Amino acid sequence: MNAKKLPDGGVLYDETDENEDDVEVESDLSASPLPAAIDWNEGGGNESGLAGAELIGEFVKRLPNSPGVYRMFNADGDVLYVGKARSLKKRVGNYATGRVHSNRIAQMVRLTSHMEFVTTRTETEALLLEANLIKRLRPRFNVLLRDDKSFPYILITGDHRAPSIFKHRGARARKGDYFGPFASAGAVGRTINSLQRAFLIRTCTDSVFETRTRPCLLYQIKRCSGPCTREISDEGYAQLVQEAKDFLSGKSQKVKAHMAEEMNAAAEDLDFERAAIYRDRLAALSHVQSHQGINPAGVEEADVFAIHHEGGISCIQVFFFRTGQNWGNRAYFPKADPQLSGAEVLNAFLAQFYDDKPVPKQIMLSETVEEMELLAAALGEKTGHKVSILVPQRGEKRDLVDHVVANAREAHGRKLAETASQSRLLEGFKETFGLPYAPQRIEIYDNSHIMGTNAVGGMVVAGPEGFVKSQYRKFNIKSTDITPGDDFGMMREVMTRRFSRLIKEEGIPDRAQTVLSTEAADLPFPAWPDVILIDGGQGQMTAVRAILEELAITDSVIAIGVAKGVDRDAGRERFFPPGRESFTLPPRDPVLYFIQRMRDEAHRFAIGSHRARRKKEMVKNPLDEIGGIGPSRKRALLQHFGTAKAVSRAALSDLMEVDGISETVAKQVYNHFHDDAAK
Repeated sequence: MNAKKLPDGGVLYDETDENEDDVEVESDLSASPLPAAIDWNEGGGNESGLAGAELIGEFVKRLPNSPGVYRMFNADGDVLYVGKARSLKKRVGNYATGRVHSNRIAQMVRLTSHMEFVTTRTETEALLLEANLIKRLRPRFNVLLRDDKSFPYILITGDHRAPSIFKHRGARARKGDYFGPFASAGAVGRTINSLQRAFLIRTCTDSVFETRTRPCLLYQIKRCSGPCTREISDEGYAQLVQEAKDFLSGKSQKVKAHMAEEMNAAAEDLDFERAAIYRDRLAALSHVQSHQGINPAGVEEADVFAIHHEGGISCIQVFFFRTGQNWGNRAYFPKADPQLSGAEVLNAFLAQFYDDKPVPKQIMLSETVEEMELLAAALGEKTGHKVSILVPQRGEKRDLVDHVVANAREAHGRKLAETASQSRLLEGFKETFGLPYAPQRIEIYDNSHIMGTNAVGGMVVAGPEGFVKSQYRKFNIKSTDITPGDDFGMMREVMTRRFSRLIKEEGIPDRAQTVLSTEAADLPFPAWPDVILIDGGQGQMTAVRAILEELAITDSVIAIGVAKGVDRDAGRERFFPPGRESFTLPPRDPVLYFIQRMRDEAHRFAIGSHRARRKKEMVKNPLDEIGGIGPSRKRALLQHFGTAKAVSRAALSDLMEVDGISETVAKQVYNHFHDDAAK
């Protein structure tokens, strides 16, 4: 066994051969005592026959009482576990006693074939090293942070006379100031847009900047100060950049106070144009701080963690607050032994989370973890500023933590629904609604319109393989008898058109035969739905079931209404199945989340179809309605007159002067816009 002296004074105990390169630490090697009974080969194996607690006991005899990190390996050289200790001798010695071990730890000890140790000067150093090794080695028995994608940041460049502001993700190779993290690229984009209005910083690339000969459109709409063409002096632009940095660094009140003073001073000097500029910049800053849903006044810079631990799955929700605003949130599902408590999982998660991320001044947790003080000291030592970790008990901060807990609980329930197989969800759907068999095709319907205009009905389809987008259908509401905004009337039209055509094309299915055929494999995807879900309550269902009765298919398809909950809250939906009283499901029932996902997909599809129809209607050209006017003639008319409105006002003689427009066609166009012309 060799001991390697580390640059910080620590020592690495290693079982590898003295001539073997060590990938973890590059340092000089020196001899170190090793139990005579243990002889390690070059591959790190154990030829002494010792393993498990007996092997660990031999190591304990030579371990110091100093802080450090230990690694446990199996016979194949795979890392089983990385741990840290205030005293390596005492901590590792616990594994050798064989007492008070959970099944997980007992298995880990049995598989241990050799170990490595690193001593550190302090326990805080051991904590940071442990987190780093866990993320790099991903040991089997540790709590592992999964889905550790990088966060986007805001970059204000520092290698140009006129710094620019960008969204940045990845290695910080470019010189400049980085601000974040933001939970999503969308949050970064929204913030940059507002910062442009507030500080007028450029967003163009350096190559575009150097080739400008006059200010671009962003300067005209007051979202850039025009440093490219010297519309602002370098000193004035540098001041704007510094104000932006101060704002993103948490000095928002100072920046806003300065702007308010400048605005008032300009107003007193009767320079109302300059005062209006400062007014607009202040409004932009207020927008940055208010566009997020939660912006607690007493929280300037903090990360808030909450965990929900149930059913063998842990969900840790993280909210980021910077400059008094919410910069987004993200849910994590760390890999952990189900026997661990939520506090234990959260404790292991935190150090790994901050291994490669900036640490705020304050960290709030939903529950007390074992090493709060140690973690605060380690993070403070790493970042160079004091870090406080607390579990709020009352007031605004407690309300904030409760909100994050609710988000963690919600994300946990959705994860359960997503991770369950589709077949299990369909089986659960069958049990929930008392169906004779698990449905193979579920159709979900929703309507979308604005005050009855451009009304569209949407149908999405789900089956054993999830959503089947090739089966989606949209229904442009055509009936002129429906009162604008009559959702019942719209649903009646959608149901009538859908099932009348289905009966014509496929006939009415024999459901008794369907029950038997569901056991067969490799069946084609059915054309008839087993269940239809309607976004609505009893009123909608009355209309739908009336249509099913008229078509004599009430025994062929089961219609279920899904009404929004009290205050339209997700999780409190009420269901209206046929022949039963309406009911609700438990808030975290996987079947509930399954239905919510289907309903949300139908809502998304209906809204998308409505928006597409509305957009088409908005850009619709009046010339499209004239028979005989194709693309070429329309283009000729527009090029000659400029707009469709000008065409509608043109005299017959003017229309005849257009290339490609004959007298007959000119009369047709003129008559279309002049009702009295044909009389």
